[in-house]
Amino acid sequence: MTEPQYPTDPQDPKEQQYPAGQQYSAGQQYSAGQEYPTGQQYPTDPQYSAGQQYSATQQYSAAPTYAAPQYGPPKSNAGWAVASILFFWPIAFAAFNHLHDIYPKWAMGDHQGAQYASERVKKLGQISLLIAVICWVLFIAFYVIFLVAIVSSVDSYTYN
Repeated sequence: MTEPQYPTDPQDPKEQQYPAGQQYSAGQQYSAGQEYPTGQQYPTDPQYSAGQQYSATQQYSAAPTYAAPQYGPPKSNAGWAVASILFFWPIAFAAFNHLHDIYPKWAMGDHQGAQYASERVKKLGQISLLIAVICWVLFIAFYVIFLVAIVSSVDSYTYN
């Protein structure tokens, strides 16, 4: 078995000899010792063309920002659950139910469920506060209307 001969000088294409039996880009086969043709054109990479200019500086879009990783369960928002008892107690049942689901969901690996339960407790507390404020505003408005109605219905009495 003969050993293939490789070119001695890679810069000189006339001295390049290739091993026998190998097929090259034009589909031609060359035998050992045969010179490789020099005037043949080879296809270039289609995405690069001769004379194409590339700038050294490229502008990139800003890197995407991600939320900081959370190392513990989300806030329990227990204050909002207590506020729901004080302001509108029917909502407190749902608020405390979600409050007691936060840590078990976190411990089971349901991080999104725990975050949802935490946000839900806060939202229910805020809803109970809003309902309480609306009720107090309506109560004061009806009380003022009631007092105005009583005062306007009373005639002025004269004492002789």
